[in-house]
This record gives sequence, C-alpha cells and structure tokens, in this order.
Amino acid sequence: MKAYGVNELRKMFLEFFESKGHLAMKSFSLVPHNDNSLLLINSGMAPLKPYFTGQEIPPRKRVTTCQKCIRTGDIENVGKTARHGTFFEMLGNFSFGDYFKHEAIAWTWEFLTEVVGLDADRLYPSIYENDEEAFEIWNKEIGISADRIFRFGKEDNFWEHGSGPCGPCSEVYYDRGEKYGCGEPDCTVGCECDRYMEVWNNVFTQFDNDGKGNYTELEQKNIDTGMGLERLAAVVQDVDSIFDVDTVRALRDKVCEIAGVTYKENDDTDVSIRLITDHIRSATFMISDGIMPTNEGRGYVLRRIIRRAARHGRLLGVEGTFLAELGRTVIEGSRDGYPELEDKRDFILNVLTQEENKFNKTIDQGLSILADMEEAVVKAGKTELSGADVFKLYDTYGFPIDLTKEILEEKGLSVDDAGFKAAMEEQKDKARKARKTTNYMGADVTVYESIDPGITSKFVGYDTLVHDSRITVLTTDTELVDALTEGQVGTIIVDETPFYATMGGQTADQGVITTAEGEFQVTDTVKLLGGKVGHIGTVTKGMLKVGDTATLKVDATLRNDIGKNHSATHLLQKALRTVLGTHVEQAGSYVDGERLRFDFSHFSAMTAEELQKVEDIVNEKIAEALPVKTEVMTIEEAKNTGAMALFGEKYGESVRVVKMGEFSTELCGGTHVANTGVITTFKILSESGVAAGVRRIEALTGNGVFHYYKELEKTVEEAAKTVKATPATLVEKLEHLNAEVKTLISENESLKSKAAKEALGDVMDKVTEVKGVKLLATEVDGVDMNGLRDLGDQLKNKLGEGVVVLASNTDGKVNLIAMATDGAMATGAHAGNLIKGIAALVGGGGGGRPNMAQAGGKNPAGIGEAIAEVSKVLAAQIK
Repeated sequence: MKAYGVNELRKMFLEFFESKGHLAMKSFSLVPHNDNSLLLINSGMAPLKPYFTGQEIPPRKRVTTCQKCIRTGDIENVGKTARHGTFFEMLGNFSFGDYFKHEAIAWTWEFLTEVVGLDADRLYPSIYENDEEAFEIWNKEIGISADRIFRFGKEDNFWEHGSGPCGPCSEVYYDRGEKYGCGEPDCTVGCECDRYMEVWNNVFTQFDNDGKGNYTELEQKNIDTGMGLERLAAVVQDVDSIFDVDTVRALRDKVCEIAGVTYKENDDTDVSIRLITDHIRSATFMISDGIMPTNEGRGYVLRRIIRRAARHGRLLGVEGTFLAELGRTVIEGSRDGYPELEDKRDFILNVLTQEENKFNKTIDQGLSILADMEEAVVKAGKTELSGADVFKLYDTYGFPIDLTKEILEEKGLSVDDAGFKAAMEEQKDKARKARKTTNYMGADVTVYESIDPGITSKFVGYDTLVHDSRITVLTTDTELVDALTEGQVGTIIVDETPFYATMGGQTADQGVITTAEGEFQVTDTVKLLGGKVGHIGTVTKGMLKVGDTATLKVDATLRNDIGKNHSATHLLQKALRTVLGTHVEQAGSYVDGERLRFDFSHFSAMTAEELQKVEDIVNEKIAEALPVKTEVMTIEEAKNTGAMALFGEKYGESVRVVKMGEFSTELCGGTHVANTGVITTFKILSESGVAAGVRRIEALTGNGVFHYYKELEKTVEEAAKTVKATPATLVEKLEHLNAEVKTLISENESLKSKAAKEALGDVMDKVTEVKGVKLLATEVDGVDMNGLRDLGDQLKNKLGEGVVVLASNTDGKVNLIAMATDGAMATGAHAGNLIKGIAALVGGGGGGRPNMAQAGGKNPAGIGEAIAEVSKVLAAQIK
C-alpha cells in the first residue's frame, strides 16, 4: 500500500465519487448559512441540512465534499492526548433520495480496498444490531464473514437527534496492528485503544422519529457518510496519530523549529507542541472565512484558540510573535484543497499578528497578577479563584476564562464560574446604562470614537443610487474589526456612498452592500463624527473585509417614496404661509417612506376650510409638474434668491438650495423628486397641537394616499355589508336605522316606565310620617337607575311634600335613589346625606344634592335593612 499524502487522498476521494455520478462541491464556509443551531460547521453534513430536509433543492441528487470542520467540545483535552483536535477535514458522499445501502456500502469497500489499497483482511465493518439488510450486504454481496461483522447498539450505531429523520449506521474499522494495541487478550473492534481505528461511517437515514420513540419509514431515504481525512491519512501512512500525518507533521516540525524543542522528548512540551499545531490550523481557516477575534460567539472561539496557542508558545520559550509564521506553513500545506487560503494570505497573517500583539501587551502583567492571586488563594486555604478575580483577568488583561482555568488546573486549583458570569453581567448592565443613544450600536462614545479621525465619507447619492467604493472601516457593536461574516451585525464605512444618512428630519436610506465574497443588508445609515457615514446592518452572505471594493446599492423604491414625502413638505410649508400668513415657520419635520410630519408655528387650530385650502394648493402644484432644481451657492446668494432657511439652524459657507418652479425655494440637504408631478397626490390626515404656538400636520403622498383610500374603501364596504346596504346607499340606510333606533328607544323607555309602575304597585299606603314629614321608603324589583328616577318623580308628585327613597335589585346589583321636596328640605331633610347614611348597608356608597341623590351597591341582601334605616336617618336630620 502506498503511503498517500493528505492532499492526494482528498483528490482521490472526490474524483472517485465524481466517477460515480456525484457533483464535487467545494467546502462550505465554517460560518453556518441560515443555521442558528450551530456556531461553527462541525461536520460534512451540517451545511447540507437544507437538502436533507427538503427546504432547498440540491444541485444534484448525488454530492461529494471535503468539508473543513471545527469542534471545540473537547478543547480542554487538545494537546493532552494525540487523539484530540479542534480542526479536521471531513470527506463525505451524500445521496438525497437517490441510491441507498447497496451502493453506499459497495463504494465504501471499493474506495478503501481498490483505490487506497488497504488490506481487506484488516478491515472490519460494524452495523446496528437490528439492521439485517446491512448485514446481508456486507456478508453476501461484499463477502465479509459473519464473525468479522460487529453488531453494536443504539448508542454506537444509530444516528438520531431528537425528533425527525434518523437511521442506523455502518462503520468500518481498520486493524493497525499490535504495536498500536493495548496488549489485552480480549482487544478487538470497539476497544478504547488505538489498534482498531474507525475510518468510515455510513449513516442510512431511513426513519422518521416522532420524538416519542415511534419510527416510520421515510419516503425519501438519504445517505450521509463521513470519513476524517487526517484519520485516513494516519492509517495509510501508518503513523501514530493525526499529528504525524504529512501536512500536520510539517506544521508540528515548524512549531519545534521556532521553539527550539524536539517532539516526543518531554510530555509537557509535547502537550504545548500538539496544542499549538492544532490551534493554528483552526485559527488560519477561521480567519480565511472572515471570522474575527471578538468577545462573543464564534469570534470568541477564535480569540480563545489564538490566545491559548500564544500562551503555550510562551511555555515553550518562544519570544515575540510567531503565529503568523506558522500560519504561512498552514497555507502552504492546505492551499491545494483550499485556494482561498492563498488568496487571503496577507489578511490572515495580519489578523494573527494583530491579535497576538494585543495579547502580548498584557500577558506578562496578567500572568504576574494571576500568580499573586494563586498565592493568596493557597494562603487562605482555598482551592477556588473568585469570579471577580477571574473577571479582572478577562477584562483588564484579555485572559479568556478557559485560559485562566487551564493555568489554574495545572496547579490543582479551580475558578468560580457563577461569580465570573455575575461580574460579566454587572459590567454589561453598567455599559448599557452609560450609553446615551438608543441605536443598537450603543453610542458614538464607544466603538465609533476609536475610528481614525482622518477617515471620512463623501455622499454621492444625489445623482446615483449605485456606486462602487472601498471599505475603509468595519465595526461590530463593541470593536473595530478587519472582517465581518455571515450573521454578524455591524457597521461599514466607505470612501464614497450613495446612502443618505438620517439628517434634517429625513430618515436613512436602506439597501445592500456587496463585495466579491459577501453581502450586507443595510437597515440604517447614520452620520458620524468627522463626516463619516456608517451603514448599519447584517451580513447575509459570506464575508466582507476592510480594503474590499464594494458595490453600494440603495433601495430605489424606498428612496423614491421618501423623496415624494420630503418634496411635499416644501410645497406644504409654502401653502401654509399662503393660507395662514408669513408668521408660519418650520418648527420640525419627519419624513420616511410611508408618511410625512410637519411642525410649524401657528397660534390656533386650523379650520376645516383652511386645511382644505392648503391641501388643494399642494395638489395644484403637484398637478403643475413643477421642475425641482437644486443648486449649491453661498449663503448670501441663497438669501438673495429668497430661499427659506430653518429658524435657528447654523449653515456653512456654501448651501444647497432646492427650488420647485417659482413656487417654493428652500435651503435643504435632503433628497427630492425631479419633478413635483412624481408626488402624484397629497392628503392631510390630521392637524393637532404639539406645544404652545406649535401645530403639527401629518400627511401622505403617492402610493400612501392610494393605500389610505383603499383601506377606507374596505371599511366602508364592511360597514355597508354589516347593515345590509351598498356603499352608495349606506348614508340613507344609516339615517333610516337612526330613526328606527330613536323610535325603539322611546318605546323601550315607555315600556320600562310602565313595567316599573306595575312592579311597584300601589305603595301610597306605605307612606309614614317622621316628625311631621311624609316619607315613602320602599323596594321595587328589577328597575334600573333611570327607571327609579322616573318612578321617584311620579311618587314625589303624588306625595305633594315629603321624602321618597327607592331601592331596587337588578341582576345582583343594588340601585338606590332619594328625593326630597322643597318643603321637606326646609325642615332639614337632605337627600345626599340620607343616601350616605344607608348605602353602606347594601355594600356601596354614594351621595348627591339635598333634593336628589343616588348610590349603587353590591349586597342586595341588605336592601330590607337599608329601607328600615331610612326613618332613623331622616329623623336625625329634621330640626
């Protein structure tokens, strides 16, 4: 068997599966596309998920890849053993509803034995214990004897992830010989030693799991296979581990050369050599995909990896920066399979050096502080470093918590994780409270103020909406970076931009910024200090780097709608001055793509006639299709043209004058239509007061007006349908209904009054005298307050002079009313105080005037007691 190199094996694998009708696709980026479940791509299948789920149609039903992958789950073991690593390449062949077990197993065997030349007698397949189909294929079709086919349970040979597609696996192991074994007599496939190495895993996705352990056959069965390229190379080259295969060994040797050490002479030294070798591979590939060292997400993974490698360089006695030199070796060894490494060589090496320099500035001081902290912990008889101390090392000296943990573990100490998280949260809260602005970026005082003040932006968007320019600055919300990758939110600054930044009441442009490698969706554009324009948004595809030439494309529909609304405010201001007088001055404005708002000085609400006149004038000027012309001139020249300036606004030496025919001339830096006819139409929605002497008009233009009337039309149609009319007959129908309602109300009141009388019956025999004043106090059932008032008036008239008190229980609620005639009031009777005296007995309260008062209550059971109490309360009132 020939000892093929890593680059040869990659090429052989892809070409073999191309010969079997597969499309060889280049490795996807390490940054997942539209997949929030992963921080980094960690398998060959991960970027192909949309094809497996049916969300996207694959370019071919058979696909093969060699995918760069990163896994950090066992990062703390990297270096300590020769088995663990964060970076690896995954060879894979995939079928999306095309071939299945027969072909997959046959090609696995063909590639390993005939193409690579592995000894068939040293290969051992494993299957899921219940997968008889796979057993038959291996046994009958491939010819492997039953005693060499190993059956394993669900834990080892069944792939599933919660609910959804899943299936059995079939792995292939290679016997590397006794020299790699543990020497135990029962050593065989599945042993933890290094003798039997798994080289290939076929996943047969044939079932759907409902999440409750019930499995149904999938209509479209898929094949997902994986083979670690470095593992295969270790087998083919007959070497100890992945650190000994040709390309990785060349890198390992470079680490030894720089550090002046030899591999396999000292265990501690070997840990550092392996860690640096692995981590520099991960870092180089991550940076090539635009991931930048930051304090969160995948950027934090990169920062941890670089700083761990830098610290282990120190442990090996390396002085100064060395990671960029190792990055060159990574590029040399892997550029055959990944040409982007060569394309981005300068960028990768620059990022590595910058991050290493940042860490080197603080590492010595940090290590010294950590040593003092360790000493204090030991002296205090403790074994744990406080969260506050761990945070200090992180915040001040740039020590990722993992690094601090690793250093302390070497001394048998640990860290207070919960305390660290609490300190981190506290700092975030303080930072949030310290910010003065509300946009997502925090504030100019954070990230934007660290931009080189010499960098500026020129606005070229008056004449074009598409423009090519160089990216000069990229930022996240906390720091300046050299690149932004998919999913990251950030800010882009360029030399020249067609994007208008929010200013003068006009909202920002939105749109897209694209480079050869990436796409950025702009959701906001802001004016920054020093004439810079920041484009805020999210990377939707690929990556963007400082220095890239970018194409900036403004959303033309939005810009056009904003322009209509902005130009309409100019026409509106002149129309207001025409109708109301020249005392009208602009006090503020806001225009976006949907509507306009205009604040102006005026001292009373506008009448309906004034508003109609203003709206008519604006629409007349729109219909006249006045040309809109802009001219830059000195402030003096502008004043001579009669241009209106904003009250209190400071202007520079030269200003931009916007002229609409002979009707309106204003100083304005915003964007406008070329002709007022483009505005189409104008509609005032409201006029209101916002401050003393300041009024506000809100209005719509163009499509906004059409949408407004469309919605109004829908409402009218719904209203007409509700009353069984048409929009044309709606008013007439409503007038009829109103008349009917009035008649029905009148009839209802009459019936209620009649019912109340009947419910009361003849109560005049219940009249008593209290100190010479006639009193009628009684209960009547089911009468509301209006009905009680009517009854009270009638009884008072019958009584002549005296006091009437009525109580009623209506659906569990109590209504009370008291009335006193003039003669009764003359003796001291007071209806309001009378109600106050009895209302508590029915669980309520109330009061009123001396001649009439009412109350409500929640306790009908107290009505009898309340009626009985009336005479006592009245007796106390009469003089």
